[in-house]
Amino acid sequence: MRDKSRRWIFADQLGDHFLDDPGEPVLLVEARSVLRRRRFHRQKAHLVLSALRHRAAELGDQAVFLRSETYGEALATIGGPLTVCHPTSHAAARFVSGRPGVTVLPARGFTSTWEEFAAWAGNRGGRRLLMEDFYRDARRRLGVLMDGDRPAGGRWNFDADNREPPPQGGLGLPEAWRPVEDEIDEQVRRDLDRWERAGEVAFIGRDGPRAFPATRAEAADALADFVVHRLPCFGPAQDAMMSGDPVMAHSLLSPALNLGLLDPMDCVREAEIAYREGYAPLPSVEGYIRQIIGWRDYIWHLYWHLGPRYREENRLGAREPLPEWFADLDADAVEARCLSWALAQVRDHGFTHHIVRLMVLGNYALQRAFDPGRLTAWFHRSFVDGYDWVMAPNVVGMSQHADGGALATKPYVSGGAYINRMSDFCRDCRYRPDRRTGQDACPFTTGYWAFVARNEKRLAANPRTVRSVRGMHRLGDIDEVRAHEAARGAGPP
Repeated sequence: MRDKSRRWIFADQLGDHFLDDPGEPVLLVEARSVLRRRRFHRQKAHLVLSALRHRAAELGDQAVFLRSETYGEALATIGGPLTVCHPTSHAAARFVSGRPGVTVLPARGFTSTWEEFAAWAGNRGGRRLLMEDFYRDARRRLGVLMDGDRPAGGRWNFDADNREPPPQGGLGLPEAWRPVEDEIDEQVRRDLDRWERAGEVAFIGRDGPRAFPATRAEAADALADFVVHRLPCFGPAQDAMMSGDPVMAHSLLSPALNLGLLDPMDCVREAEIAYREGYAPLPSVEGYIRQIIGWRDYIWHLYWHLGPRYREENRLGAREPLPEWFADLDADAVEARCLSWALAQVRDHGFTHHIVRLMVLGNYALQRAFDPGRLTAWFHRSFVDGYDWVMAPNVVGMSQHADGGALATKPYVSGGAYINRMSDFCRDCRYRPDRRTGQDACPFTTGYWAFVARNEKRLAANPRTVRSVRGMHRLGDIDEVRAHEAARGAGPP
């Protein structure tokens, strides 16, 4: 008689929706080699190990929990067949594929299956795989924010309403939900301290109290807190940045989603209920839901659709290594207030919201031609919600435009004027956003025009960026700007 199979769950598959039967046998593996291979943020290492050990404690005798050097060593000690939901990275997928005794099941934790994405992509007729079109297809298929066959409110997308600068005096929202650490957290911290002292592992960033859910119950509490207190205000200022409010109305749920603690459709349905019952306005709810069934699923599917070589794309020929001050999160070495603040947020919390990632950190890297592969690895290691499937398309395609436009139709690059409009950083900064040269020239403004000059031919051929090239030709000091940028070098601005 064949032994009953045991479900092997990775540390990013920790929710009940990764099990077929609530009582089925489970295997969890804590492999030390993962921490040895990469220099992760200290708080990311703590969060992942805490979530894994909390799941093992919840399952009790239902689970075999193995701590080993590698996954291979752990699997060698397990008898009987295993099943595993398709892993979330190319490397893990190669590891489990064809492994004796292991049956790989379809992926879970997303709102669209590979078959549904393939059907949508196959019906494009050679047209680009636009996220907006994918999102609308998902809305119809899932019946989300639909009034019959029409979108709620008569519009698919309220993005144009959700680009307001930070409000004077801030949003005035209560502090975001935070967990209370327990004995498991304390033990993880002691283990990480011991391994680091022994030289077995090394980290970047600072340790700190755990700020994100490590259990399904905590994730549910965090979701409820967001829907009640911040979702109503999420939409209008979702692209704004405020030095005194790093959270604003953002959900902070991406770490829990990417650990598998939340089923994304739970987030979607709770948000839609808030709209239907009159607790949250449609622009905020639509904007939030678009991030989940639109952008998150779109990025997931592109990761597999584009294949493992996609991360090597470098159409802009960006080859610069990450400067040590950037790679090591040395925020105190940086005078540019927005960049110093952003690096400090990553250093101290392993997290910033999406506009800081795109228009401060990614924007600076794009202007300086940082190598996109190295930058992808940095985002993967430095952010608590960073995984390969998340960061490869987001950094290579969205942030660095290294794929030549396969994902985004234009580079997300801007000068200091954008940061000044969408934040309060420039107010107390030694640099001026309207200056291109001189000691008080904003590094983002100088860098923007240097980027346009360096990539003039490619940008001139793109209808969405040709105006930037024309604007550059109207500058009487572009040679001086380029010389100023070159003189700045790789040091911190």
